[in-house]
Amino acid sequence: MSLDLVIRGGTLVTPEGAFRAEVGIRNGVIAAIGQELAGREEIDAAGRLVLPGAVDPHVHLQLVTRQTVSNDNWETGTMAAACGGTTTVLDFVDPAPGQTLLEALAARQAQAAGRAAIDYGLHMTLRQADAETLAQVPAAAEAGCLSFKAYTTYESYRLNDAELLAALSAVGRAGGLLLVHCESDAIVSWATQGLLATGRVEPRYHPQARPAIAEAEAAARVLALAEAAQAPVYLVHLSTGRAIEALARARRQGLRAWGETCPQYLTLTEAEYERAGFAGAKYVCSPPLRAPAEAEALWAALARGDLQTVGTDHCPFNYRGQKDLGRARFTEIPGGLPGIEARLALLYTFGVRAGRLTPERWVEVCCAAPARLCGLYPRKGTLAPGADADVVIFDPERPVTLSHTLLHERVDYTPYEGFRLQGYPETVLSHGVVVAHRGEFVGPRGAGRFLVRSIDAHQIGKIL
Repeated sequence: MSLDLVIRGGTLVTPEGAFRAEVGIRNGVIAAIGQELAGREEIDAAGRLVLPGAVDPHVHLQLVTRQTVSNDNWETGTMAAACGGTTTVLDFVDPAPGQTLLEALAARQAQAAGRAAIDYGLHMTLRQADAETLAQVPAAAEAGCLSFKAYTTYESYRLNDAELLAALSAVGRAGGLLLVHCESDAIVSWATQGLLATGRVEPRYHPQARPAIAEAEAAARVLALAEAAQAPVYLVHLSTGRAIEALARARRQGLRAWGETCPQYLTLTEAEYERAGFAGAKYVCSPPLRAPAEAEALWAALARGDLQTVGTDHCPFNYRGQKDLGRARFTEIPGGLPGIEARLALLYTFGVRAGRLTPERWVEVCCAAPARLCGLYPRKGTLAPGADADVVIFDPERPVTLSHTLLHERVDYTPYEGFRLQGYPETVLSHGVVVAHRGEFVGPRGAGRFLVRSIDAHQIGKIL
């Protein structure tokens, strides 16, 4: 067999196990997994872990908000992702008023085309669930946008229970998957109004405005609606043990339901909001950072399978010029944290090295499970013949201290400043081409491809 490239000497890590083998690549695809393969070029991975390229199921590049635009564009954000070992991202389409779902999808694809450095897919945001909008769901699914997103809070995005039921049903009938942001709008509004009315406007009050019960209530309600609609559902960026308990109960009862958390909820806590001056604004995201006990509950849920994925919810805003739009009150601080680059390494240091996750589970939650849920497996998320040759050669001993000057995200801070990691991507390949090496982007720009996806929720439910 004539191979373009062989990666030899490393330990392959898959959800099923870790083993010594070589990876043979031809025409951008994994052609062989074996021993003593011969290729025109070789990469020595001795002492390294060899993983499938990570899949980030939840990012926000060039997100237009009421006040501003998230600071990473398709070029900078995907280059940063590649430097951190992520070779596929899933972003969002946000239709403008009067724009059809297909028109919005085409516009978002045009924005990314020739700019994305790695492959990408798109989720479709459902800002409304009227009959006219939901009638367009099958066409969006046919165009390869099979996952949709709904919100239980935020003005101009929030769907009420009847609308959520309609959306779940329509997406389910189209063979798609509904992602849901779960926070009770009633609880959030009530808590926020009480804080503002008494002059409590500093960033430290952000977590009090969005208490853990707001997530728990909404998650349980959305799961009940999904059960009524007999539709699959994916709860994003979960931050509380109570929400996970509701998800686990629903899954035990046979509901096709899955959950995601994010590195910020695993490694940061609400203590960040108490930083001096306005610095707590750097950590404003929704749902907010929680108490340390919640982080431990998330780690335990990941380990035992009650949570299925880790995405980043990467939504970067500069501290100066964007986050400080909320100096007058915390509700005006653009919500979101940068994190697209460090996810894989953070989960290795604080998950695998800390004994919270096995290496196999690390690869499952960062690579394989997101690929399955987003309709990309086995093209993505696995090391197997026929898969795209998206490969990470990971040095488990490399020490790295995170800083915003080291990372490539286009933002003036990182919430992980000073975090000391042991283990970091050394070489990253996309379609068999080296795109990052030792933390620097070295690949072709704009080579990322739009991924048309196919989701089989029944089959996924048998595995995850």
